[in-house]
Amino acid sequence: MRLLTHNMLANNAKGVTKGFPLGLEVTAVETKEAEFNPDFLKKMVPKLEWGAFCEAAAVIGVTGFPTAVTPDLFEDEAFLKKFHNALLEVHVEEGVLICPESGRRFAINKGIPNMLLNEDEC
Repeated sequence: MRLLTHNMLANNAKGVTKGFPLGLEVTAVETKEAEFNPDFLKKMVPKLEWGAFCEAAAVIGVTGFPTAVTPDLFEDEAFLKKFHNALLEVHVEEGVLICPESGRRFAINKGIPNMLLNEDEC
């Protein structure tokens, strides 16, 4: 699971009002090279919840992101490459996603988060 995916997942169980951002516990990560595309990265920043991204990046070991993204950072190749690496190249292979409200844990196995709800949660 990439952090791009993590930033779009939430616990949508019945009765949960604050199911985003999901906490992240990681037991295995893998780095897989992806094509560097600065234009894609620039278009993705406004679509991300930046704080949630930074927290998840720290969990996978990529730290030092600014608290906010400013337009001048789009001209900083070092920033864009670091962002690219955290967002697209580091894959969480094994771990758990944790709902901030209910504490419900969703397993990540072989890079796939299992977000299926139990029948009583729908």
